[in-house]
Amino acid sequence: MLWFYKLEQKYGKYAIPNLTLYLIICYAIGYTLQFITATIDINTYSGIFSFINLDVYQILHGQIWRLFSWLLIPPGSIDILTLVVLYCYYSIGTLLERTWGTFKYNVFMFSGMIFTVLGAIILYMILYAVAIAGGGSEGELMVLSGYAALYFSTYYVSMSIFLAFAMTFPEARMMFMFVIPIKAKVLGIIYVILMAYQILTSFRSGVLFGVLTTIVIGFSLLNVLIFFIVTRKNFRTPSQIKRQKEFQRKQQGDYGRHVVKMKKVTRHKCAICGRTEETDPDEEFRFCSKCEGNYEYCSKHIYTHSHIKKENQ
Repeated sequence: MLWFYKLEQKYGKYAIPNLTLYLIICYAIGYTLQFITATIDINTYSGIFSFINLDVYQILHGQIWRLFSWLLIPPGSIDILTLVVLYCYYSIGTLLERTWGTFKYNVFMFSGMIFTVLGAIILYMILYAVAIAGGGSEGELMVLSGYAALYFSTYYVSMSIFLAFAMTFPEARMMFMFVIPIKAKVLGIIYVILMAYQILTSFRSGVLFGVLTTIVIGFSLLNVLIFFIVTRKNFRTPSQIKRQKEFQRKQQGDYGRHVVKMKKVTRHKCAICGRTEETDPDEEFRFCSKCEGNYEYCSKHIYTHSHIKKENQ
């Protein structure tokens, strides 16, 4: 991970703080548009969201803003429960940013968005190959691309935040359905199983629909898989960080006490009997002015010792 730290040192100043807040603001804009305009009509692709979704066919025909505007499409309809869920995502996203650092959190979030766009491009290539192989027209390809774009939303971006939280704070307790206390890691496993089940059952509606669902879910959450595989050797949970800091403080305390003890032992020592102020706290120690060198003696030997001369050493 040395390359990542070098990258952070070089570009960390460009990291966007409170990135989760900006994502929630995008949701708010999307819900406002949803409230003002009609929702998407799947049959005619009408509605304002049909002009901002991740439709690769339209992107290739000049509508570049779709590479970014799809972030305005909220993960669902607006209601009280949605507001509570958005607040939850804001809280855990902010906590992740504080735990990981702004730069690392930015890389995680933006990589998830980039992988989502990459998944849309790959899906379009598959649809293009199917349309060409089946002798379809460009109009049919445009319809298929528009239909596929309906499935790319910010829902899985939000889901990636929760899965990252569950992997970072696996023992954290959350209120499932606001009633049942459950650990974050258990809830994360449940969501992964549900998404896997969704992928498997999607193939019942046809291979193409199964591939579409797999790409949408897989690429939208690819950042979670890659990010933790790449950083697993250097990744530490908050509990591990806390234990390491406590261990360091203990080591520093033990070392400090050892140094103090060593200082007490070596401060005063009789050159004859080896007494110290540690073994005899009431003893007085003095240096002999007639000995050549720094020799210290206790009260018993200060006057009875033989003076040390250099030629006698």
